[in-house]
Amino acid sequence: MPRRSATDIQPDMLALLAVLTPGERLPSERELAERFGCSRQTLRACLSRLEQDGRIWRHVGQGTFSGSRPRHLPVRDTLLIEGATPPDVMQARLLLEPMVAATAARLADAEDVALLRGKVAAGRMARDRAACEQADDAFHRALGQISGNPILSGFLGYLSGIRRRIAWQREWERTYRRIGTQAFQTLHSDQHARIVDAVEAGDPEAAAACMTAHLETIRADMLGSG
Repeated sequence: MPRRSATDIQPDMLALLAVLTPGERLPSERELAERFGCSRQTLRACLSRLEQDGRIWRHVGQGTFSGSRPRHLPVRDTLLIEGATPPDVMQARLLLEPMVAATAARLADAEDVALLRGKVAAGRMARDRAACEQADDAFHRALGQISGNPILSGFLGYLSGIRRRIAWQREWERTYRRIGTQAFQTLHSDQHARIVDAVEAGDPEAAAACMTAHLETIRADMLGSG
């Protein structure tokens, strides 16, 4: 008998959930795969769909539970990434990155400043959209590394991951079609350079203000691309 697909087993999963109370733990993946005659990979695909629909929630090391996730528990990173829109990303960046720039201004030494200058120079040399975005990402992540705080660096890495998702790339491609790569090579890179100037001067307030101005420019560029 052929193995069943995720679509095939979804009605059976829904029937099982209908008899469970909210928050009740589901049987193990092995038991469910045997019950529904499917592979564990197929089962996980079905569970992912149900999780996105809010019918189940999963907690690493504890199992899968019926109903929606309790509010006090964090949402899985994969769902956050999938659900994030470009405006969500820009709002998060505006909250976080000025603080990162300010922290870098307090801590940076001559070697750090030279690293940032190199990132700015690489940005000016970028010749297409992909190269521009790669150079931009490298500059912002370098600031996070200089902060010396692994949590800040981790958040920037998380935002970088979201920027590689389809929704962001689609929006950014529309933006670059309108403003062209020259905007990154000149205006955006000039703004990066001003951030580095503030970092080199050891001026946290100026670094934060320059970063805010830079991100507001990016947000305005994206809003104008609609």
